[in-house]
Amino acid sequence: MASYQKRRVVVTGLGTVNPISLSVDEYWDAMMQGKSGVAPISYFDTTNFVTKIAAEVKNFDPLVFMDKKSVRRMDIFTQIAVAATDMALKDAGLGNNSVDPTRAGVVYGSGIGGMWTYHHQSETFFKTGGPKYISPLFVPMMIPDMAAGTMSIRYGYKGPNYATTSACATSAHSIADSYMLIQRGDADVIITGGTEASICPMALGGFNAMRALTARNDEPEKASCPFDAKRDGFVIGEGAGTLILEDYDHARKRNARIYAEILGFGLTADAYHITAPAPGGEGAVRSMKLCMQESGLKPESVDYINAHGTSTQYNDKAETEAIKTVFGDHAYSLLVSSTKSMIGHLLGAAGAVESIAAILAIAKGTVPPTINYESPDPDCDLNYVANKPIDRDVNYAISNAFGFGGHNTSILFGKVDEQ
Repeated sequence: MASYQKRRVVVTGLGTVNPISLSVDEYWDAMMQGKSGVAPISYFDTTNFVTKIAAEVKNFDPLVFMDKKSVRRMDIFTQIAVAATDMALKDAGLGNNSVDPTRAGVVYGSGIGGMWTYHHQSETFFKTGGPKYISPLFVPMMIPDMAAGTMSIRYGYKGPNYATTSACATSAHSIADSYMLIQRGDADVIITGGTEASICPMALGGFNAMRALTARNDEPEKASCPFDAKRDGFVIGEGAGTLILEDYDHARKRNARIYAEILGFGLTADAYHITAPAPGGEGAVRSMKLCMQESGLKPESVDYINAHGTSTQYNDKAETEAIKTVFGDHAYSLLVSSTKSMIGHLLGAAGAVESIAAILAIAKGTVPPTINYESPDPDCDLNYVANKPIDRDVNYAISNAFGFGGHNTSILFGKVDEQ
C-alpha cells in the first residue's frame, strides 16, 4: 500500500430531523429542556401489538425541501435524509458551485431502508393477487442505498458514493468511512450520516417478537430510561442526521465555521451473539481504546461520552462495564449521557444524530442529560447527567454506537487546534 500524508478532518455542517426537532437549533433546545419525543403511535392501529408507543418525527413537511413529484418517488427515509442534508449543507456554507464535484462524496447509511414502501407494496401484491400492480419504483424507493444515491444526484457530488448497513452502528460506520476517505486524500468534502423510518407494523411486530421493546405504554414519555433500574427495553424511533466532513485545509481556505475535529475512531466486532453484547462489553472496550489510540489521547483527557445507552438491561450494563474497564478511576469523573432517553432509538440513524449531540456539547460547553433517570441501578453507577444538562468545558467527547450482529463503533471528537 502506498504511503500518504494523513489529512485532518473537521465537521463544518450539521442537520437533523428527529422526534424532538426539525433542525439542529431546535434539537439542542429540546435536549436542554429534557424533552421527550415518545408518544402513542399515530401511524397505524396498535391494538394487537404489545408495544403501542414510539418516537415519531412530528410535523415534518417534505414539500419544504422538494416538489410533489420527488416526494412521490422517495420513501420517507430518503425524504428526511434529504431534508437533514439540505440543512447541513446550508449550515456549512456549501452551495452547488463551492466544491469540486469530483472531490465531493456521499457516504450515508440506513439500517433497514424503505420499510414503509415494502409494507405498502406487499399490501398491493396480496390484495390484488398478483405482481402486475407492483410499482416500478418499488425497488428504487426501498433499497437502503437510495438516500446516498439521491443525494449524489441532487447535489452533483461525483466522488465516493455508497451506503453502510450495520444495524444500530450504521451511521457511525458512515462517519468513520468518510473520515478515512478524506484523511487519505480521496475527497475534500463528504456528506455523511444516516436515516431511518421504520415505525411500521412489521418492524414493531418483529422487535416485539424478540422482546427488545419497552411495554410501558401508560407512560410514553418515561418509557426510555437508559441506565435506570426499571428499564425494560428500548423505544423505536425514526429520524436522520447529517454531518458535513471536510479536509481541514479546504475548510480553512474558504473560512468555514468548524464545529469540531474527528481525532480517531474504533471499529470492532463482538463475534459473540446476534443480539446480545459480549460479556463485560469486550467489543466496546476495544472500540473505545482504538479511537483513543489513533488520537494519541490518554483516557483521562476524555470529558464526555454520548453512550449507546439503549434502555435495555444487557446493553446499559455492558456499556457501563466497558467504560469502567477503559477509563478506570476516571470513569467516575466522566460525564456519560444517553440522548436516546429523549429521542428513542433511531436504529441506523442513531450514530449520526447522537454524534451531533456530542459535537454540540463540545461547541456549546454543555452536556445534554439522560432524562427519566430515577431509580439507580447498582450495576450502572456512573455520572449519567441525570435529568438536567450540566455545564462543562468539553474538549474531547466519544460517541458510541453498537449494533445487532456485534458491531461496535466509537468516534472521538475534539475542539479544533488552529495551530
